Amino acid sequence: MSTFSIHSRLRRLSKTQKLSAAGVSAAACAALSLSLVPAHAETPAEPQASSAAAPVVIAGLPQAKTIQASIIEQHSTAEKLVKAADAVKAKHAAAAKAKAAAKAAAKAKAKAAAKAKAKADVAKRSSQAASRSAARTPVYADNLNGWITEALDIMKAHGIPGSYDGLHRNIMRESTGNPNAVNGWDVNAQNGTPSCGLLQVIQPTFNAYHVPGTSTNIYDPVANITAAANYAADRYGSIDNVNSAY
Repeated sequence: MSTFSIHSRLRRLSKTQKLSAAGVSAAACAALSLSLVPAHAETPAEPQASSAAAPVVIAGLPQAKTIQASIIEQHSTAEKLVKAADAVKAKHAAAAKAKAAAKAAAKAKAKAAAKAKAKADVAKRSSQAASRSAARTPVYADNLNGWITEALDIMKAHGIPGSYDGLHRNIMRESTGNPNAVNGWDVNAQNGTPSCGLLQVIQPTFNAYHVPGTSTNIYDPVANITAAANYAADRYGSIDNVNSAY
């Protein structure tokens, strides 16, 4: 194989491969040049220009081909290893990225679930509180029976004595159950403070014995009953003890 043929093949190699192959080729050529000099030949005083320029044929050295092929194969193997390492690195990077994304998604999902649960718990507690409040607060009918029943519950809470019968009996005598009844002829009316409401209470007495939590309107049925019962308890011991004008 001629030097021209070797360089023609090297042009198809990578830069590193070309340099390695060229080095091997040069070494082979040098070895061949030395082998062609007879052992008994005298060393010329000066190098011959014609000998340095002469082409060297290395067809008789199969080792050059073997070395060149080995270098090419080594470089090819190295490139494959680099590509394989890059592929593994890219795979690990992708796996790490996917793991981080999954972790972030799981964290966001857990946070959203905790927020939803907290909101649901608040709503549940509010609903339960409303239910308990509704259970504790009875609904009273808007009639004489409902007014007396509600008044008795308020009286009980404030320690005011009296019974359903005692209240009902006095109400029927004083107003016949009319919450807007007004006495305009007795002495109280003549003094400018007529008796008003279910139990015919005058305004000064209503103001003095008004029960906290009830209406301040003297005509309000429950407020009128509780104020009158509070006054009767203070003066007679209980509304149950009242059987006439008081």
